[in-house]
Amino acid sequence: MAATRQKLIDGALAAIRSHGIAGASARTIAAAAGVNQALVFYHFGTVDALLAEACRSATAARVAAYRDRFAEVGSLRELLDLGRALHEQERSAGNVAVLAQLLAGAQTDPTLAEATAAALGLWTAEIETVLHRLLRDSPVAPVADPAGLARAISAAFIGLELFEGVDPAGAQDAFDALERLAVLIEVVEDLGPLARRTLRARLRPHA
Repeated sequence: MAATRQKLIDGALAAIRSHGIAGASARTIAAAAGVNQALVFYHFGTVDALLAEACRSATAARVAAYRDRFAEVGSLRELLDLGRALHEQERSAGNVAVLAQLLAGAQTDPTLAEATAAALGLWTAEIETVLHRLLRDSPVAPVADPAGLARAISAAFIGLELFEGVDPAGAQDAFDALERLAVLIEVVEDLGPLARRTLRARLRPHA
């Protein structure tokens, strides 16, 4: 039973890669999975429900695979370096193309929209954990919003993944700009005690 469900999930992802979200039907999914298409409805009820589960489970597996690497990140530059490596690996595996298709389908499909949002939330949670750790003692801590910043980083990387398909050079420039921003924050981190106290005082929110 579990093996068949996994075949269908894998088949759904394969169908999206080959046919796009519009072509991911019970027939194409079953063909990719090597099973009877009636099993799509037996196990998941609808094609949309299967696609939603494929989105959630595939993302959970990918996030788990990178969790140890997130835990080893020691600076914002290292976080960006990991983001670059993750981007390259996910693109090579075809997962960036799948994400683009799922995002497209989510615009008009509430079931898929909910699943895609939940899946992206898994990445955002990992990034937020890293940011809380990195920014806890930073001079910019008074104005830092790790939760909001994590969402911004997730959105930026999603946009860059899609942007790269039409303008690779532009996407590279954007990656480089993010890296320069990380270097700027590292410079702030290296300020002396007096400069750090002054900066903290200037950045402290006023009631």
